[in-house]
Amino acid sequence: MKPPYVLPTVNGVPLAYPEEPIDEEALRQRACTELLRQAAMAEGLLSEEDPAPLRGAITEDASTAIELLLDRALQLPEPTDGACRRHHAANLPRYAHGERAQVRHVLFAVTPGVDVNALRKRAEACLLDLRCDAGGDRFGEVARSTSNCPSGADGGELGWLRAEDCAPELAKEILGHAEIGVLPRLVATRFGLHVVEVLAREPGAQPPYEAVRAAVAQALRQQAFATALRQYLQLLAGQAQLRGVDLEASASPLVQ
Repeated sequence: MKPPYVLPTVNGVPLAYPEEPIDEEALRQRACTELLRQAAMAEGLLSEEDPAPLRGAITEDASTAIELLLDRALQLPEPTDGACRRHHAANLPRYAHGERAQVRHVLFAVTPGVDVNALRKRAEACLLDLRCDAGGDRFGEVARSTSNCPSGADGGELGWLRAEDCAPELAKEILGHAEIGVLPRLVATRFGLHVVEVLAREPGAQPPYEAVRAAVAQALRQQAFATALRQYLQLLAGQAQLRGVDLEASASPLVQ
């Protein structure tokens, strides 16, 4: 018997309703946004009359107030040159120009109403199957029979990809690494869950540190922001009454 539906709320404000298809990660995103919206109210940055979000959409005033709240609440130090140099030295492939990888994939698409937990189990079983394949073209066969991407007809072939050719989430997983073969992890993007195989790599040109210093500093700022935001949301969640949503289950930045 299916368990009764629990209306997910933050301090009594609904996040979703039974007739609305929404996966767990999207629900957590809404919960974090609502925590910030209510914190902005508590700080006097947003009117108490601001309407509750409708299907996750907040008002323009709420969006502006949240930005002001985060500017005030998150004190982020400027990365030092030493920190930038250490980060650059440890992540040289990330800053190479022209790096590309030859990739194919099997896509398990997240669509409205899909059971995300069941989808993940299918994707994980597929990943294990393909990682255990000792030869032949099992990957191509599975892509043709299973993938929700048009590339499935070509055995999942995506060709040679640079960072600008694919979703940032995918680029992060396939570029700047040395792995060849089926990646040992599922890759989650805005399109769904991917089983990915890297067939070949070309490293590209490596510019000197001085040429990418600004990009390195920005990467460190983003890391510091994500860490501070996660900690701030954990603080807000600890002070709130949450129902029907588990923020601890999120392994990615809680707000994007």
